[in-house]
Amino acid sequence: MKPCLIFTLLSTAGVVLARDSKDDDLNLPEDFTIPYMVYLQSSPEPCVGSLIHPEWVLTAAHCSSPVKIRLGVYQPSIRNKKEQIRNYSLIIPAPEFKAQSLENDLMLIKLSKAAVLNNYVGTIAISMEPLTFNDSCFIPTWTWNQFKNLSDPDILTWINQHSHPFSDCRNMIGERMAVNIMCVGQPLSIISKTKPEVSAAPAVCGGRLHGILSWDKGSVTLGSEGFFTEVHPYARWIMKTITTH
Repeated sequence: MKPCLIFTLLSTAGVVLARDSKDDDLNLPEDFTIPYMVYLQSSPEPCVGSLIHPEWVLTAAHCSSPVKIRLGVYQPSIRNKKEQIRNYSLIIPAPEFKAQSLENDLMLIKLSKAAVLNNYVGTIAISMEPLTFNDSCFIPTWTWNQFKNLSDPDILTWINQHSHPFSDCRNMIGERMAVNIMCVGQPLSIISKTKPEVSAAPAVCGGRLHGILSWDKGSVTLGSEGFFTEVHPYARWIMKTITTH
């Protein structure tokens, strides 16, 4: 029997923090996790996934197929006893995903075995409606202290950002397609190249998953412009895929 979809869509994140990446003295416990964050270990670079159902992860379609899926991760460079490791049984990009323009940049990954939900691993509800202008969104990802090829990131970081209205977002995007895209952040004159981020970070607004990072101009967790594929236009596709596979 499949896990109940209604439970998943009505659930909320186990933890949503009010601090941003500028806070250095957090003193987080070693077993701290953001329960819905999934580490998609892949080559050449990993991605962030979001657990939206015990068997399903939502991420960006531009991400590579994972060689390992890790749940309940705080610091990917260090394995902990709370982790759950899975493979995938199915990968389904959003209909009409276009790799060159990154239109419809969403992808569903079905786990080889359902996640065990607990204090360290949990689901996040997907958004069913558009984001209200200027809502605050919690954006977490992992970064590298010192980036090395094939190394796992070692820092969990996040920021709280406000969304931009569609007209401003369209101006920020320029000539690129702006279909189902939400924008956060500001153009920054100084862009840090010493803090690369794991791709496909989620934007959680009002306790629901509203966006998946598609591309950015700099560093999202440092406040640069980030462009997220909106989740709500794909809610019917997501629900249908989960119930039929």
